[in-house]
Amino acid sequence: MTQLLKAVVIALSIAYPFVIYWGLQHYQAVRMLPLLLILLVLRWMVGSRTSERIVLIVILLTVITIASIWGYQPGLKFYPAMVNFGFLVLFAGSLLSPTSFVERLARIRQPNLSPAGVAYTQKVTWMWSIFFLINGSIAAFTALWASNEVWTLYNGFIAYLLVGILFGGEWIVRQRLNHE
Repeated sequence: MTQLLKAVVIALSIAYPFVIYWGLQHYQAVRMLPLLLILLVLRWMVGSRTSERIVLIVILLTVITIASIWGYQPGLKFYPAMVNFGFLVLFAGSLLSPTSFVERLARIRQPNLSPAGVAYTQKVTWMWSIFFLINGSIAAFTALWASNEVWTLYNGFIAYLLVGILFGGEWIVRQRLNHE
C-alpha cells in the first residue's frame, strides 16, 4: 500500500501544473486549494524524514502567505517554486556538512569513493543548487506574473525537460570520467 501511495503522490506531483491549469479553466482558484492541501497531506504521509516534513510545512505556509497577499491563483501556482526551494535547501544545505547530498547518493553505489570522486560530487551538488535557485526563481516569476498557459508550459514541461537534460548531461560526464 505504501508503494502505491508513493506512486500516486509522484504522479500527482508531476501532473500538478496540468491539473491546476485544467481546474482553473473550470473552477475558481479558491475551490482548487483543497487539491493542494490533499497533495501536501499525501506527501506528509509518505515522507519519512523530519527534513521532508519541515519543507512541506514551509511550502504550506508560503502558499497560504502568497494566497493572502496575491490571491488564491498565485498561491496555487507557487507550489513548483516551493518544491525547487526545498531541493535548493536540501542540496545547498548539504554543502555545509562533511558529506554533500550527491556524495551520499554516489556512496550508495560506490562506498569507497575516491578523493577525485568526492570533489566531483561537490561540483555536481553546486550545479544542482544553482539549477534549483534559477528554476525556482523562474517558477515563482511565472506563478506571480505569467499567464496560466505560460506557467503550465514552463512548470509542466520546460522545467522537467531541463531537469532531464541536466541529469542526462551529468550522467554522460560521469561515465566519461569513470572510463578515464
